[in-house]
Amino acid sequence: MPARLVVLASGVGTTLQAVLDACQDPSFGVEVVAVGTDRFGTGAQERALAAGIPVFSVRLEDFPHREAFDEATAEQIAAHDPDLLVLAGYMKILGKQVVGRFRTVNTHPSLLPAFPGAHAVRDALAHGVKISGVTVHWVDEGVDTGPILAQAAVDVEASDTEETLRTRIQAVERVLYVQTIGRIVRSEEGT
Repeated sequence: MPARLVVLASGVGTTLQAVLDACQDPSFGVEVVAVGTDRFGTGAQERALAAGIPVFSVRLEDFPHREAFDEATAEQIAAHDPDLLVLAGYMKILGKQVVGRFRTVNTHPSLLPAFPGAHAVRDALAHGVKISGVTVHWVDEGVDTGPILAQAAVDVEASDTEETLRTRIQAVERVLYVQTIGRIVRSEEGT
């Protein structure tokens, strides 16, 4: 029986699509059972609907305070009984109502612990690093502070802009994330 994933995404959904593509191979051992977003009209929603996957949206602005948003997000996730919660370009920090309840993985466009936060690629370029990369990590209540599961390096080229470096990092990120999710799922099958 495949592992049940709920994927949260905020954007166009390229990382989600990489996971969906991997799910086509039964040996991957994963089924995306729902996709959640923090806003309406995202490419991630469109990709999920095209694949016949249920979609839910929980928007922060619809709640009087952050805790209510986190509680509503947790309830939507729980309704799909996931084995693993996967953040795929989800741009909200989740509270203990979510990360304390679900095993959650995320990616980050730097070699953590370097350059945590929302502007990692910009920060790496501003600091003049020669190597950047991507990190897959467990999510805890901090910002990009959870235990590291996998990392891959990406050379920074002299001509890089934030956009060109981000594009190269994302290409590596999609492959590494799918591999890491598969490893997590397969290691759980053996226990």
